Amino acid sequence: MPHDSAAPPPPGPLEFDPDALRERYRAERDRRIRPDGKRQYRSTTGAFGYYVDDPYTTGTPDRAPLEDRMDAVIVGGGFGGLLAAARLRQAGLRDIRVIDRAGDFGGTWYWNRYPGIQCDIESYIYLPLLEEVGSIPAWKYAPGEDIRQHARAIGQHFGLYRHACFQTEVTGLHWHDTTREWLVSTDRGDRVTARWVVLSGGPFSRPKLPGIPGIEDYRGHTFHTSRWDYAYTGGHAGGGLDGLGDKRVGLIGTGATAIQCVPHLGRDARHLFVFQRTPSSVDVRANRRTDPGWARSLTPGWQRRRRDNFLLHVAGRPAAGDAPEDLVNDGWTTSARLLRSLLPGDDASPQDPEERRRAGELADFRKMNELRARVDAVVHDPHAAEALKPWYRYMCKRPTFSDTYLQTFNRANVTLVDTEGLGVERITGNAVVVAGRAYEVDCLIFATGFDIGAPPAERIGFPVRGRAGRRLAEHWQDGPRTLHGIYSHGFPNLFHLGSLHNAVSVNFVHALDEQASHIARVVAEAVRRGVRRVEPSADAERKWGDTIRETAPDTHRFLAECTPGYYNNEGMPGRRGDSYGRGPLAFHALLKEWRSGDGLGEVMVT
Repeated sequence: MPHDSAAPPPPGPLEFDPDALRERYRAERDRRIRPDGKRQYRSTTGAFGYYVDDPYTTGTPDRAPLEDRMDAVIVGGGFGGLLAAARLRQAGLRDIRVIDRAGDFGGTWYWNRYPGIQCDIESYIYLPLLEEVGSIPAWKYAPGEDIRQHARAIGQHFGLYRHACFQTEVTGLHWHDTTREWLVSTDRGDRVTARWVVLSGGPFSRPKLPGIPGIEDYRGHTFHTSRWDYAYTGGHAGGGLDGLGDKRVGLIGTGATAIQCVPHLGRDARHLFVFQRTPSSVDVRANRRTDPGWARSLTPGWQRRRRDNFLLHVAGRPAAGDAPEDLVNDGWTTSARLLRSLLPGDDASPQDPEERRRAGELADFRKMNELRARVDAVVHDPHAAEALKPWYRYMCKRPTFSDTYLQTFNRANVTLVDTEGLGVERITGNAVVVAGRAYEVDCLIFATGFDIGAPPAERIGFPVRGRAGRRLAEHWQDGPRTLHGIYSHGFPNLFHLGSLHNAVSVNFVHALDEQASHIARVVAEAVRRGVRRVEPSADAERKWGDTIRETAPDTHRFLAECTPGYYNNEGMPGRRGDSYGRGPLAFHALLKEWRSGDGLGEVMVT
């Protein structure tokens, strides 16, 4: 059995004071809470229009508007859209069009190409369709460029480039009751009809900026990490940034993106200032090249077995002695008990829930003490080390992993500017001001994340009109209404991919594949039966809504004690989420049982 670093402490006296840690966590949280909540951020508009700009594709190809018919239209060319297209192709659909505003497939991995970018989930289980494409990643944790090239390989393998429309945005979907098809309109004047439509807009597509006073006055160079400007920095994602040798660079933000790009900036910039409001927890990464012998030993079905094994360890709760071998054995699986403070899972443990909560909290304290001790062991300057220590529960922020981030603060040309939870005070024409002190910088980089908090219907980004012209925004005005998070009553042959009304884990691509495979099976069955419309009944939709309300995890108690961030709506968490609270293992089993039973009859409308 693998070692579980989150195992409950042995009986006897504790090596720490839980009450003192709770008080420290609370104090650190309180000084970071702001009354403006999410309003502290601003959108990327005007001079900061990073959302619109595409630094990777030059110009927009001239083409005539399309007026044709497809079997299916997929909105979004990331892994969700690619999986939907691939699974529908396997189900027998021929003419499939993927539409994306990017210049190629890749989604998040198309836009995000900052130095050091890599996946923090093992590549053998994160990258989808490895066996179908015939590929083995070169690294346990693949760099971003390898991931982007794999997305392109999926597009090539399944013939998706033939009908793909890049640098194109969907502007509306309109169901026609007479033809029983969707009309898809775009900003290129396209009018495409399709029997089936899948929406797969990713959550990390709209960058956000800090609403710091004076941000518009800054006269130096700026960009968001999701639109990295290699024309300014020089180099590329895997190479040296040779344009920064004479530049003073400021970086705002210390989340998962900063953990990866700071070592590269610190190596190549004349001087790097890292402006920190809240430190991330940083565990060992231990990346390594793929062992060729291991790769040759793999047998058909290996990826599904490995992926399912990972999910069992991070989302399942087997009784003692029942867990199988941990095939992945990384920071996620060995800290699995800590993930369940926020992510729901299936529980086979006979332990009383309150006892389990207390044991989990103590295990959490031990793990975070280990991570804070690692900071002391790695960072030479005791003041910097103290500032880099995370004082919150393990899952209050997304855990990060790096073998070079903390070490970067030992460099003479790197300065950690800790704002003590208050954030940057203001920005002037040439400097960033913290606690009255100005730090002059030539370039300011924003590692400030994405806007992921919009209402579900708004996240789609364009109007959707179903039967009798009903708007999806109206149908969802009091919250999402779906069956299994996949389709809604009154919107035939329209499928959603994502985290809405279903269950996901830290390996989000696995969840997307389960959803895409389910959709493909539903479509294949509809084609086999000669059914023209697939949509849940109002009663099925209502019952699933009741299931979500009954099972959705109440994480308010946990999140309310967390430092502010996007997990808890910047310190203002809701009482319940909108996910299936029995966890992804139970959700996948539910879908399988539903397909094999009478469930398909609930959505087949002649």
